[in-house]
Amino acid sequence: MLEFKHVSYHYPATPPVIPDLSFKIEKGEFVALAGSNGAGKSTISRLSNGLLLPSSGEVTVGGFNTKTTRASQIARKVAFLFQNPDRQICQNTVREEVSFGMRVQGFPEEEIKARTEAALETFSLNGDWSPFTRSRGERQRIALASVLAGKPELVILDEPTTGLDYKECTAIMDHIAKLNREEGLTILMVCHDMELIQSYAGRVLVLNRGTLLGDGPTRQIMKDRELLSKARLRPAQIPNLALRLGAGFEDVYTVDEMAALLQKRAGHKEGEE
Repeated sequence: MLEFKHVSYHYPATPPVIPDLSFKIEKGEFVALAGSNGAGKSTISRLSNGLLLPSSGEVTVGGFNTKTTRASQIARKVAFLFQNPDRQICQNTVREEVSFGMRVQGFPEEEIKARTEAALETFSLNGDWSPFTRSRGERQRIALASVLAGKPELVILDEPTTGLDYKECTAIMDHIAKLNREEGLTILMVCHDMELIQSYAGRVLVLNRGTLLGDGPTRQIMKDRELLSKARLRPAQIPNLALRLGAGFEDVYTVDEMAALLQKRAGHKEGEE
């Protein structure tokens, strides 16, 4: 679905932000792009949808080379959810906002109307609202409904839960995870929140200063303390606690697994007494 082949990128009169990057994301994967500030995450996400073109190397999305394919054609396959919804919302009503992207891409009017109404229902949005008067969580839902209404094949999430409370965060991420699980939507999530990555991503790309330090299943990456340290990241709380507890806790990754192991050990001690 998305492939980087020896990609480099530099802004004018600066050293390369991305020196030489190669990776591949298959259709239906949920991949997190993890790294601290300055790791190159935002640059990579913009290279992934053609907003930026590589200085050298090749980026392909759905088989299309971003250097030789019109941005409008790539936009039908790739949707981008900005970290701040106010950088994305530009219409006076929610209904107009949800339909805007599809209209720009030239979807038939009847299809636009049908998809818009379906998205409003899915996200419990009133089409007559002014998006600029809604809460931060509602504006993020509006932006997400807008990018998903066109049924893209790949969605890039740029720090998707910034500024949201736990309930808003869970609602948005659970919906995205459901689309990934049930409809095969490919997700690339740009994120430094390791708790969020642990909860939703199946695979993690670990970056530091534009260089790929690690690539593997989330469960494996989350236990690699040396790798995460090089990227200036910390494991999520439960994997981190398991690492600190040491022997016997190597396979513990979630709250449920930690609780089950502690309960089992408590039962053994009671039996010994």
